[in-house]
Amino acid sequence: MTMKRNLGDLAVFGGPSAFLQPLHVGRPNVGDRARFLDRVNWALDHQWLTNGGPLAREFEQRVAELAGVRYCVSTCNATVALQLLARAADLSGEVIMPSLTFPATAQAFRWLGLTPVFVDIDPATNCLDPDLIEAAITPRTSAVVPVHLWGRPCAVDRLAKVAADHGLRLFYDAAHGLGCTSEGQPIGGFGQAEVFSFHATKVVNAFEGGAVVTDDERLAQRVRAMHNFGFTQGRVSTETGTNGKMTEAAAAMGLTSLDAFEETVRRNEANHDDYRSELAGLAGLKVMEFDRAERNNYHYLVVEVDAAVTGVHRDLLDEVLRAENIMCQRYFSPGCHEMEPYRSERPVSLPHTERLARKVLALPTGPTVSREDIRRVCDIVRLTLERGHEVTRRADERVPSTTAP
Repeated sequence: MTMKRNLGDLAVFGGPSAFLQPLHVGRPNVGDRARFLDRVNWALDHQWLTNGGPLAREFEQRVAELAGVRYCVSTCNATVALQLLARAADLSGEVIMPSLTFPATAQAFRWLGLTPVFVDIDPATNCLDPDLIEAAITPRTSAVVPVHLWGRPCAVDRLAKVAADHGLRLFYDAAHGLGCTSEGQPIGGFGQAEVFSFHATKVVNAFEGGAVVTDDERLAQRVRAMHNFGFTQGRVSTETGTNGKMTEAAAAMGLTSLDAFEETVRRNEANHDDYRSELAGLAGLKVMEFDRAERNNYHYLVVEVDAAVTGVHRDLLDEVLRAENIMCQRYFSPGCHEMEPYRSERPVSLPHTERLARKVLALPTGPTVSREDIRRVCDIVRLTLERGHEVTRRADERVPSTTAP
């Protein structure tokens, strides 16, 4: 495919798509397929497919080591992990959290009858602003749930102080944070507990999966009992539980993905550097940076599009790229507080969240994205933004499609 030099070359204006197959954000990191199948065959041969099998236990041990904690309870997904944690901690009333997150963060708690209370982000970190939490605390507040967004750590020390000063539980949504650090300490050991996601789009995937990680033995025991209908090792139900267990097939995928974790991170970081180099100096486009003094998994390549400078809104750039089979994601737009039912039930203005949510776009990365792929993506981004006002005018002048009666 030759470089696209003119606006007529863009697929959105009638040109051929740059990619025959869709290029996705968060394409699964499968790892060694033969090793995965060996693990699945082992489970089939031993007829132990779920209920805390050897593969799930090994997966928990390896995740705990990576997170620097004593306990890990694997689950069928991260949403259930958040719900198990809330029940195990006896949370009630209101839970303070950022709005700039995947809706599951809020929905996990609302499903249990808790009320998410959204607080704005710190524009310097894009994570929950500790200075704004106190104003949101009421007699009904039981916990604070910050999110390590895109693997960038929250202000953990300041958040710990706010929670301690007000007697609140502090749990982190660390869905993006596996393998990342804050001041050299692995994400996973902050607050009373953290929750990882092993969804197919994450840096380590278990098809679907999650985990609660903690150093609190009693909390870990309650979560483990609750994720298995309330049963303990003696098969005596001690809690009101549910079925949140990870299967052996999911654990086999998780272990195989963990085997490839270091190589995945190396490829992700190289891709991040290639994007930075290709997009350097492009007016109105900012590539989100990571602190190079910390470890990061570099799983998300996020840019901010300033329409006032480029003449192109983020949504139009997304449309242009999708026409080329470059399947970007608007992580996370709109913020949860602008979605129903939250928008109607508890209207709130969060200016920093709203500003950022209208600008961010995640571009494809991961081990299956090549350097040539990145060059072609960036060529299209550059052409679109450098001629942004013209792109917007031509897009506005398109004849709307009609449906035959």
